[in-house]
Amino acid sequence: MTVNKEKKAAHPDTPSYPFLNEFLDYLEVERQFSRHTCEAYRNDLSQFYRFLVDEHAGSGTCPVAPADVSVLDIRLFMGALLDRGMSPKSIARKLAAIKSFYNYLLETGNIKASVAAQVMTPRFSKAVPGFVQEREMKRLFDDVLSQMPQSRPGKNGADARFTLARDRALLEVLYGCGLRISELIALEHDQVNLDDGLVRVEGKGRKQRIVPLGEQAAIALRNYFEVKRNFFRIQKESLDDAPYVFVTKKGRRIYPVLVQRVTKKYLSTVTEIRNKNPHVLRHSFATHMLNSGADLTSVSEMLGHTNLTTTEIYTHVTFGRIREVYSKAHPRA
Repeated sequence: MTVNKEKKAAHPDTPSYPFLNEFLDYLEVERQFSRHTCEAYRNDLSQFYRFLVDEHAGSGTCPVAPADVSVLDIRLFMGALLDRGMSPKSIARKLAAIKSFYNYLLETGNIKASVAAQVMTPRFSKAVPGFVQEREMKRLFDDVLSQMPQSRPGKNGADARFTLARDRALLEVLYGCGLRISELIALEHDQVNLDDGLVRVEGKGRKQRIVPLGEQAAIALRNYFEVKRNFFRIQKESLDDAPYVFVTKKGRRIYPVLVQRVTKKYLSTVTEIRNKNPHVLRHSFATHMLNSGADLTSVSEMLGHTNLTTTEIYTHVTFGRIREVYSKAHPRA
């Protein structure tokens, strides 16, 4: 496998950890990780290697080969990060990068055993994500969006109809499918099956998953597609990004800032939650599903999580709901 020379040139001052570039190529080519994720791995592992070089300076063992690294080296690295005020969560992320690197070295036969596997991941308190209450989401779709003016004469009226239809469909899909903002933006027409009520989503690492499309989201999409066709026919604008589901009035694919503006605009009418970003609708999707009795594994698959522990954070949110149900239902509560 060839090493990406451009990536090496971009980091001339970074110590060269043996097998690091091969590992990064593996992540990018074989695992299909994004450039952003690969860069995070590079930074974390390069920081670890710099620590090893400094720690063993003068001992005659520099540079430190991966096979020579001990459990104590890794623990000392974690301790140094803690002394610098780094949060346990950030330290856990860096340890995960080291563990992945050593797993790769083990699988490729470059080491005989992984010392990183012997190091426990530090515990850290997981922040409970904010979410919109179910009654607030109902008010958004049933009242706020439904009562907005549907038609006005002239070009401004056509613009308003298109924007409202698109925004409603966008919000329905974000909340109804629990998509990430990047997944929504990249969504193409051939990934949406309105007849079967399914959406094929390409998530992190280009992993694909099938997510059910709720009835209301399907209705909103059908309406949006019809409005969209008529709008661009009347405006005689070309759809520059025709494959994409969600586009601007100029026919170009929507962008993150636009989605953030839309969610903030509409959520501000129904909730006082601090963060009114697209991701809060994903949090709300997961929370409401679990509150309604959905099993953790199914929700995890719909969210595209690779690990159940990532989804478990939403179970903390449901405890309040469980306590409320118990208080109302149990005679001795």
